[in-house]
Amino acid sequence: MTETTTKAAKKSIEAPDEVLDFTKGRVHIVTIGGVSFDRAVFEPGWRWSEHMKQTAQTESCEFPHRFFVTEGSLHVRMDDGTELEVTPGDAAVVAPGHDAWVSSDVPCVMWGIDGEDQDWGKPAE
Repeated sequence: MTETTTKAAKKSIEAPDEVLDFTKGRVHIVTIGGVSFDRAVFEPGWRWSEHMKQTAQTESCEFPHRFFVTEGSLHVRMDDGTELEVTPGDAAVVAPGHDAWVSSDVPCVMWGIDGEDQDWGKPAE
């Protein structure tokens, strides 16, 4: 039996494994050792319920997110009414069941890390 261990690996987000393009947004994704890293850029005016709901075919976003914001800001409203504003330098964890929108007049740039494939910007199966 042969065991392969990767002790160190890297990929550039500028040469992504996958790109998700949608109205007012784009996500670059790289996956290394089963971990997905993404850079999402949402333009002013982007809102999940207006620009992603039809693709997702759910009432609210049903994917969990772990991310930090480096530019712009994002407002999140959970289905239970809880709200938070995520601004540059903030790290956030958002559970399934939410809407979100760019609340700044500049693009919101977010960096995410997930232990599984990033499917939140893809059509429901």
